[in-house]
Amino acid sequence: MRDREYVIEVTDVTKKFKVYYDKGKTLKEKALRASRSKYEEREVLKGISFQVKKGEAVGLIGHNGCGKSTTLKLLTRIMYPDSGTVELKGRVSSLLELGAGFHPDMSGRENIYINASIFGLRRKEIDQRMEEIIAFSELGGYIDNPVRTYSSGMYMRLAFSVAIHVNADILLIDEILAVGDVNFQEKCFHKLMDIKQQGTTIVLVSHSMGQIERICERSIWIQEGVIQMDGTPREVHSRYLDFMSGERKKKAGAEQAGNTHRRGTGEVRIRKVSVFHDKEESVSVTFGEDIRFVMEYEVLETVRQAVFGICLTRNDGVRCYGTNTRAEELPTQCLEADGKVSVVFEHCLLLAGKYDVDVSIENAAGETIDYLEKAVSIEICNGRKTCSGVCWLAHRWDLEERKGL
Repeated sequence: MRDREYVIEVTDVTKKFKVYYDKGKTLKEKALRASRSKYEEREVLKGISFQVKKGEAVGLIGHNGCGKSTTLKLLTRIMYPDSGTVELKGRVSSLLELGAGFHPDMSGRENIYINASIFGLRRKEIDQRMEEIIAFSELGGYIDNPVRTYSSGMYMRLAFSVAIHVNADILLIDEILAVGDVNFQEKCFHKLMDIKQQGTTIVLVSHSMGQIERICERSIWIQEGVIQMDGTPREVHSRYLDFMSGERKKKAGAEQAGNTHRRGTGEVRIRKVSVFHDKEESVSVTFGEDIRFVMEYEVLETVRQAVFGICLTRNDGVRCYGTNTRAEELPTQCLEADGKVSVVFEHCLLLAGKYDVDVSIENAAGETIDYLEKAVSIEICNGRKTCSGVCWLAHRWDLEERKGL
């Protein structure tokens, strides 16, 4: 380690893999197809370099196949670079694949001993931390069952619990936080923040921009095997999302509907909002008629529990109405591919005027994935002009007949 300030130093690292087109699986096939074992050499990493300081939390982002997980495997020394150097200082704990190293026929307790010993803990140290590991995993009575009977969420809980209780100097995590229920994910976040404050260095690979922004103060964007950008998560993620979604073209289209502004972690982007009145697309609506808003979205990274929202604001700034699918107790949606969702306001009784419409997508924990202000504007005509306020409320007058004196 050349610089004592850094606990991780990656210098000019390259890594290639051979991808075979027609590789025999059996000994006989390999012998018969020896001359036909053609392959392509793919360079996954093309001379990347970066350093990580002690106690720093760094996120690695990029599309699938860009080299994120390969970089993490080089840091764990599961594989080695073709050229360049990878230097680490201190004990390393890693969570790369769910349940990696677990023996399916052994119990959760037995696998704790095996897994923790791989990380370098002695039997006495494991004994001292056993109850704490079990308590954090929330496995309870299942801890003595064979792990082959565990669900994927139980695997993750056990693996995560072991990894964060080994008092490592460096913790490497690859996508494991995407598994498990919302409550356990939140518990993991708090634990990661605790061990970060204790001086543990964290390198996190994730497709969730929100996870990285909560944990890390730095992001590295890897694009086609090279480092495209290295900086604060907000800056790097903004540039990355613009690249992935062709943001410039979308902004040009959105600005035609008014001055728009968006915020959020960006796993899903709202591409367009349309207004339909009497089955025709129109931004001019008649008082008392149905209004349908159609929100088209683009999925950059999967969101497993999405919540949709909408808010109508009069052009003088008065917030008229806002709701979302969580408030209406509708099920969350798993967003894996581009799609659209619509909401109908039946017999809309907003009074005449111009209204701006904000739309949003959140995750189950309440984090904003995309919030698009002034996504579209509508004008409601032929209202009850003699009335004042925001909307028409059904009512009646009971007037007593006045008697003469």
